[in-house]
Amino acid sequence: QVQLVESGGGLVQAGGSLRLSCAASGSIFRYNTMGWYRQVPGKQRELVATITTGASTNYANSVKDRFTISNGNAINTVYLQMNSLKPEDTAVYYCNAVFPTGGRLTNYWGQGTQVTVSS
Repeated sequence: QVQLVESGGGLVQAGGSLRLSCAASGSIFRYNTMGWYRQVPGKQRELVATITTGASTNYANSVKDRFTISNGNAINTVYLQMNSLKPEDTAVYYCNAVFPTGGRLTNYWGQGTQVTVSS
């Protein structure tokens, strides 16, 4: 069973930076895609950024040029560098990973880490 461990959330002032980390364990395979999603109360979870093992990236328009997703040195680890944070970035951020499992792709989620940006 794949488990995702997130770290790096917290409270920061507008214009500041945070780096989120997500480490996946429990699979002998490399992930297919890993990424970050975020959710605020009363709204649907939304894509922030994703990355493939080939380092192809995808970003939400709202975070382009401010956030950077990258593969970590450790296998099945990704980082999300968040710069120029805005109050509207406040949300619970969830790590997501897609792994090959039994001949198909399976979706996994972390428990979430709170990011709060004060104005």
